[in-house]
Amino acid sequence: MTLAHVIAFNITLLAAFLSPGPAMLYALRNTLRGGLGLGIATGCGLALVAAGWTLAAFLGLQAVFALVPWAYGALKLAGAAYLIWLAWHIWRDAGAPLAAAPDRPTGRVALRAFGMGMLINLANPKSVLFAAAVLVVIFPAGLSAAEIALIVTNHLMLELLGYALIAWALSRPVARAAYLGARRWLDRVAALVLGALGARLALPMADEMAERAG
Repeated sequence: MTLAHVIAFNITLLAAFLSPGPAMLYALRNTLRGGLGLGIATGCGLALVAAGWTLAAFLGLQAVFALVPWAYGALKLAGAAYLIWLAWHIWRDAGAPLAAAPDRPTGRVALRAFGMGMLINLANPKSVLFAAAVLVVIFPAGLSAAEIALIVTNHLMLELLGYALIAWALSRPVARAAYLGARRWLDRVAALVLGALGARLALPMADEMAERAG
């Protein structure tokens, strides 16, 4: 493995990180609602699982999904259900009063944001397939355990840095004031996007089950 491989991997990670998706959407929303501390706690949960999917790809989890299709289907269905559940709660609470955003949320609130961030990225098992494809294209075969650990740690650090920078930028009073001004509609748009993503995961599973039943 060379420095060029790591640079190529980081550029690919940056492009994937900045693309819109449930993880980025949830990090943005939590930061705007809860401030810097909540945004960082959410980002830590998202980053940990994102790097975990890269490790899983190195360990061959994509091969397990190929050999045991129902395992992938079960994860996909559970992820779809979670996204739809989250979308419903965001839609329901869109008009609820919003408390002032503390820079340092309580331990319980921060832990909940961390856990929800983990669940958001766990809800998308396609991440491991994406990671596997990227790793195969960029890195040579036969990497050592130390090199794999370096790549996974590099992924984790980049994700943490990215979410921390986003949380810092969006926790500014101007950004929060703009969010509060359009909060009801922004939350409902977020709910619709997450619900649509959940439905997109669930519908192929429902069609497949219907075909088997028929």
